[in-house]
Formats: sequence, C-alpha cells, structure tokens
Amino acid sequence: MVGIQSTKTVQLRPLEPVERDMMSIYDLMYDGLITINDDYLPEGNLAESWSMSPNGKNWTFHLREGVYFSNGDELTAQDVVATANWILAKANSSSGDTGYYVNLKYFVDTITAEDEYTVVVKAERAYFGLLYAMTFPVVPAWALESDNPPGTGAYICDYFAPRVGLRLVPNPYWWQGQPQVTTILFEMHDKAAEVIESYEYNRVDAIFTRSIASAQYKGGSTSLALDYRTNQLECLLMNHSAFPLNRQSVREAIRLIVDVDKIASSIYNGMVERTDTPFIAGTWMYNDGLDSYFRTDPQRALELLEADGWYDVDDDGVLERLNDSGEYVELAMTLDIYEEPDNDVRLETANYIADTLNAYGFKVTVQTQKFSDVQQALSVGNFHLCLAAYAMDPCPDAGFLLMRTNTGNYCRYRSDDMTDLCSSLRKQTTQADYQRVLFQIQEQFARDCPFLCLFYRSGTVLTRRMYTTVRDVREYELLKGIDTFRTN
Repeated sequence: MVGIQSTKTVQLRPLEPVERDMMSIYDLMYDGLITINDDYLPEGNLAESWSMSPNGKNWTFHLREGVYFSNGDELTAQDVVATANWILAKANSSSGDTGYYVNLKYFVDTITAEDEYTVVVKAERAYFGLLYAMTFPVVPAWALESDNPPGTGAYICDYFAPRVGLRLVPNPYWWQGQPQVTTILFEMHDKAAEVIESYEYNRVDAIFTRSIASAQYKGGSTSLALDYRTNQLECLLMNHSAFPLNRQSVREAIRLIVDVDKIASSIYNGMVERTDTPFIAGTWMYNDGLDSYFRTDPQRALELLEADGWYDVDDDGVLERLNDSGEYVELAMTLDIYEEPDNDVRLETANYIADTLNAYGFKVTVQTQKFSDVQQALSVGNFHLCLAAYAMDPCPDAGFLLMRTNTGNYCRYRSDDMTDLCSSLRKQTTQADYQRVLFQIQEQFARDCPFLCLFYRSGTVLTRRMYTTVRDVREYELLKGIDTFRTN
C-alpha cells in the first residue's frame, strides 16, 4: 500500500492531470510513443522506431504491432493521432484551460496516420527536442473524454474513491507480459503531514513526499529512501532593468557570496539536486566544465564591487556608489518571496541570503507577498531580487528563460549571443549537435550571470521494500519499474 496526497482528483483523466502524485499512477496505466530512459535520452515505447526527413521537419514513428488497450482493442495510429489532436486543440483553446500537455503545440504542427501502424509528425521546427514531447499518454480515439479510459500500461484501475483510495490490478492485455506486483493499493491524504504520519504508524508500505521532514527517516534501519528529482527549478532572479542589478559586477558578486551548497544542506536537509545552470547535473546535457564561475568566493566579490566603484563612504556597513547625477546611492535592493503551502523553507532561504549579502555591504530587505502579487511584479518588472521556481519541461531547452522578451525571462536579460544560441539549439536534429549547443548556452550563462540557479527540488519515496532497479527516479514516474522488478 502506498500513501499519497490527493484532494483534487475526482476523475481519472490522464490527459488532464491535476495532482503530481496521481501522475505516477497514470504512468503505470498509460504509455507514450517515447519514454525517457535512465540516461535522460529518448527511447522507444509504443513506437518501436522512428526516422526523420532530410530537412528534419517530418518525423515518422513506427508503432509496435500487437499492442492492445486494457479493453482488448488494438492500438492503432488513429488512436495516437486522436490523442495528440485533442491535446493540441486544448492547448490552442481560447478558454484559458490549456491543459498539462500544452507544450506539445510548440513542437507539433500537424500529426497524421499514414497507415494503421505509422504516425507522421510535421514539426514546428527541425528539432531533436521533439522526441521529448512525444511522451504524452495515449488513449483510444473513442475514449478521449472518458473517465478512467483504457490504457496500454501494465495496470488498470478497478477501484477509485476520490480522497479515499485507489487500486491497481494487472492489465490482462499488457504488451510486456504479466506484472510482477499484482495489486497496488493507494491511500489518499489531504495534507503532506498526514502522508508521513501514515508511514510512521505502519498504515502504508511506502509514501511519496516532498516534505523536508521526511529526511529524518533516511537513516532508519527499517526504511529505504529513494530520492527523486522534481521538475521544480529554484532560482534567485535578478532584474537587469533595475539598479543596481543592471550592473554585472553586482550580479556576479551575489553569485560569489551566496553559498548555495550551505542552503541545500542546512535549510533543505539535502532534499535537492544542485545545479549551476538550468539543466540537470549528472546527465548528458550538463556542462560540468564551468566550476570556476560558480565557486563561492566573497573576497573576489568585494574586489569586483570595489573595481566597479562601490565603497562604504560613510562607514555605516553599506556600500555606496556615485550615480550619473553625482550622488551616492546605496547597494540596496528588495528580495521578494511568495507564500507557498508546506514550504516555509523559502522564507528561511530568503533570510539567509539577505543576512549573508548584508554582511558584505549589501542592504537587502526581504518582502513576503501573495503568489499573485509576486507574479504581477515579475510580469511588469517591478522587483529587484526574487526567489522563485520554474516548472521545467522534460525537453532540455531553457530558451523561454533566456531569450530576449520570452515569456519566462522575468529578469529582462538581453543578450543577442544567448538568443542566437537558443535559436540554434532549436535547429539541431541529432543528440551530438544538440549537446554541443547546450554546452555553449551554459558557457554564455556562466559568463553573463543572468540569474542564479540554486537547485532542482527533490522528494523522497520512503518504502519498506525495494521495488525498482531504475537509476534515475523522477517525479511523475515514482513507481516506474515495479511492474518488472523481481525480488529473487
């Protein structure tokens, strides 16, 4: 039995997920054309192979034959096309409810069935990243609006009571055979603390949790802790259109002073995966040759500030600098954070950053606001520093954060070189070329210091029994491998 947090899911709608823990359940029930393997590379799933046209704009996916949905209907290309077109229609809807898989519209122009087992995708651009978008769950063409539609995954749901529980049993038509674990029960809880309590009192065998409090169980003799990476990238944003953060020396000084490793260990209890760029460390996409840019060095920070004209002219502990009008201005700024349920560590992090910077001549004031107020401030550029998180797409492409005027570029970062690199990335059709441009993007990121990447948040699966051999445990796939895991 597995304990999860679920209060909003009232129907099993894999194309319209509303809670993160439920997505790990859907992952056992539904398959996509592509899956992302332990090396974070695309791998065939419902598609056993694919090919690309010479110009990279047309991709042909060849489906496995003899794959059946849990109701006994054979999977065909028409089901894939109908599912994708439903997602695209929702993504392009003017209603405002664009759905979880909205990013598919940025990759796919049209999708058609060439025959029963061949899907042809006309891409928005010639782009290796398209493969990461083809992971959406496929359901039968007739079941797009159905509750608990048939899937091609290892399990089906034969019992579901919202906010109470859910049961998975084997899909009799699973294309990979008989699952090793034949029944998985889920107990649903309203709050994160209740999930941990259910594990503590032995009411469940395993739980999914992102609570910092779960760290206390990691060293226990009766528990196994499987840390998993979420897609939530925590950042310290810096507004390039606001003085003094429009000066690179100030941004670099902040990077040199703030000890992110200390935040990770002391405040987050290690429940993070560190990264210095917007990409996942330890994977093929990460440029690990940039350490010299990201070492904590407060003395070097003070030297940079002094070279840029910052001095404590009135001996009050705050650095000042002459502005264009010949007046001294302080190295002062605000640090905005937003209220977030079950995440008081963000305020602790903000206070630590402010205290640390203030010890080196900054004057940083922390402001806690409603999420909507911070969102508005970011959108209009009315902030200095802001602790915020991005929900990163599975496709390794941070252009929405880094390109001029793009939607997520709240920092007002303007670099023609970076914009050109991000545009170039979206023209690469092989992994080798894609990786080469990704490395160049990270080098430019390190040189320009547009903002600070802190870490990807992580969570923990606490379990009393091992159930998987997966090396890279990821959010939304937390039970991956349970269907094929053998205990002896």
